[in-house]
Amino acid sequence: QVQLVESGGGLVQAGGSLRLSCAASGPTFSRRYDMGWFRQAPGKERELVAAASWLGGAIYYSDSVKGRFTISRDNVRNMVTLQMNSLTPEDTAVYYCNSNPPRGDWGQGTQVTVSS
Repeated sequence: QVQLVESGGGLVQAGGSLRLSCAASGPTFSRRYDMGWFRQAPGKERELVAAASWLGGAIYYSDSVKGRFTISRDNVRNMVTLQMNSLTPEDTAVYYCNSNPPRGDWGQGTQVTVSS
């Protein structure tokens, strides 16, 4: 089973930045998984916003975050980060990491709230 622990969320004003971190562990976690950051806003379905290949490079950004968010990963520490700049109220959501495609249980997520 894979354990996923997200952190780094908070309340920020529009235009601000946050850096999210995800620690992945567990006997079934593989560093060969592509990893992604997902988010779920109130009343909406969970969506993939960024993904990184198991080799480390970013392979996907949704149109809504392209140019503002940067995903990176550290395969030594099994960490995935999401640098979020120029945040807007539309980025308000609970953010989750998981493999891409998702496997196993989701973590608790980390709340990001952007005020206007």
